[in-house]
Amino acid sequence: MSGGHFNYHQYKISNIADEIELYIEKCERKEKRDWGYTDKDWNYIQNIYEEKEEILNEFREAVKALRRAFVYAHEVDWYLSGDTGEDSFLERLKKDLDKIS
Repeated sequence: MSGGHFNYHQYKISNIADEIELYIEKCERKEKRDWGYTDKDWNYIQNIYEEKEEILNEFREAVKALRRAFVYAHEVDWYLSGDTGEDSFLERLKKDLDKIS
């Protein structure tokens, strides 16, 4: 296994991005939540995933930033662990960042 300088914590960054993307998808589908509430007449009201488009756009920007942060953390991890040298570090970093853009 490669890397390890950061104890593979960079994957937590990736997991956060994944969770935000999942939340966005649920909002886009107006998916029902697994909980709701009762109104004053004791009628059950199902909550749904719903956010303003402005909020979802900021969430999308957050995902992009987190994906970039993961790439940087991951490539620095490999470099500091001795798995890549200067040239391959810069090449891999550019290649992986280009995939995100």
